[in-house]
Amino acid sequence: MIFKQITLSVDYEKAGLSSEGCKATLDCYAYDVMQETGEKKRPAVVICPGGGYDYCSEREAQFIALKFLGAGICAFVLKYSCVKKKFPTATLEAAAAMKYVRDNAKEFDIDPELVFIAGFSAGGHLAASVAVFWDKDFICKPLGCTPEDIRPAGQILSYPVITSGEFCHEGSIINLIGEEQDPQLRELVSLEKQVSGKTPRAFIWHCSDDGCVPVQNSLVYMKSLIEHGVLYECHIYENGGHGLGLCDFNTASYGWEGHFQPVAAQWADLAIDWVMRRFTPFTRP
Repeated sequence: MIFKQITLSVDYEKAGLSSEGCKATLDCYAYDVMQETGEKKRPAVVICPGGGYDYCSEREAQFIALKFLGAGICAFVLKYSCVKKKFPTATLEAAAAMKYVRDNAKEFDIDPELVFIAGFSAGGHLAASVAVFWDKDFICKPLGCTPEDIRPAGQILSYPVITSGEFCHEGSIINLIGEEQDPQLRELVSLEKQVSGKTPRAFIWHCSDDGCVPVQNSLVYMKSLIEHGVLYECHIYENGGHGLGLCDFNTASYGWEGHFQPVAAQWADLAIDWVMRRFTPFTRP
């Protein structure tokens, strides 16, 4: 197995942002190319942990990566700048992660056309931000890249923060845009309003009893995907609340048995299947 950690290079000043306190790293999990099995050109996923744009959750990082890696999907965990780093700081970092994976596809034995992005809670907002803003100048120009360098093959959103309107997770939005509450910026980060026909397909799951990030976040996003003809798959589970990770004992918070949800735990295998449907290794030259 290949494991390496790299520091992403982002020119924050080109985006009119301060670089003070900013640091983005990428933990890379991939397979060695073996003589017996040869090159596979595997799918890959960039994983954005949650944490309310205040921190990056450990429970939604390595464990998620190893689940995907075990299914043959290379995984890259983004540890992005938080603690009131103004939009689009983290989005630039996530886009830079997408570019890094594509640029290094050969090293990691990855198909550059099958690089997905995944996110949990506020990390779901980050993943969806790349999905809706991948072709925008305010993301591409500071990175010196083309839109195709950062376009996700698809987005996997786990109990995502989406809206800044009704049903929003106010703490995430404040951490993202600041206390001054610029109405135009607040509108921009309400991602159900930013979907277009060029938004990549989506896999979404949420719990109907989520008392932290209401399930309506996923529902309004799906409604917008429908209106723009974007394909999606969605699973709404009856019970589970918020912050479930893999819904098993590995990702359960210490002393919190509510994170152990065997029914909702099906999401991971379903998401892996959704990715692998785009991967047809035995029909390739």
